[in-house]
Amino acid sequence: MTNRSATLREAIEEMIAVGALAPGQHLDETELAARFHVSRTPIRETLIQLASMGLVVIRPRRGAVVAELGPHQLVEMFEVMSELEATCSRLAARRMTPADHVHLLAAHEACREARDASDPDAYFYKNEAFHEVIYAGSHNQFLFEQTRNLYRRLRPYRRLQLRVRDRVGASWAEHDGVVRAILAGDGEKAEQLTRSHVMIQGQRFADLMASLPQLTAGRVTPAV
Repeated sequence: MTNRSATLREAIEEMIAVGALAPGQHLDETELAARFHVSRTPIRETLIQLASMGLVVIRPRRGAVVAELGPHQLVEMFEVMSELEATCSRLAARRMTPADHVHLLAAHEACREARDASDPDAYFYKNEAFHEVIYAGSHNQFLFEQTRNLYRRLRPYRRLQLRVRDRVGASWAEHDGVVRAILAGDGEKAEQLTRSHVMIQGQRFADLMASLPQLTAGRVTPAV
C-alpha cells in the first residue's frame, strides 16, 4: 500500500470514527474524490479496503454505505473485544519489559491529562494509544493485529461511550487498576480488570443504545 492510499484510507476511516460519515450513510465516490482532490479510482480502492475491515458495506449496483451495527451484534463484538484485550493484558503483565512499562505509564499519564481537561475528544485518541501500548506489550504480533483490527471496527461506538456523563473519569480509573496489575506482574488481575473495562453490559449498554441516534444522525462533532 502506498503512503498516499494509506493516508486516504486513514482519513475516511477517521471520518467514520468521529461520525462525520454516519452509519448507514451512502458514500458517494464523486463527492469523496472532490473532497480529497483525487480521482474516483483511489476512492473506490479505499472503500474496498474499508469493506475488508468491516467499516463499509459495498452493495452490488447500489454503491457503498457506512456499516451499521445492531444492538445484538454490538454486544457480540464487544464480548469478543473484551476477551482479546483481556488476553493482551494478561500477556503484557508477564512479558512487558522495563521500557514497555515506561511507555505504558506515559500513555496512562496522557489519558489523565485529557481527563483533567474534560476533553472527551482528546481522551478518545489518548485512550486509543493507551490500549495499543498494551496490545504491543503482549509481544504477540498476531494477537496485536487481530485486536487492533476489531478495535478499529468498534471505534465509532467506543468513542460514543466516552460522551456518556462521567464515563471518561470512570474509564481512567479502570485504566489505573489495569496499569497497577500489569506493573505488578499480576496477569490474572490484569485480565479480569481489562475484560470488565471493555465489556458493555447493564447500564453501560443502555447508555450506549440511548446515544446511538446521535451517531446515526451524524451529529458527533469531529475532534479538532
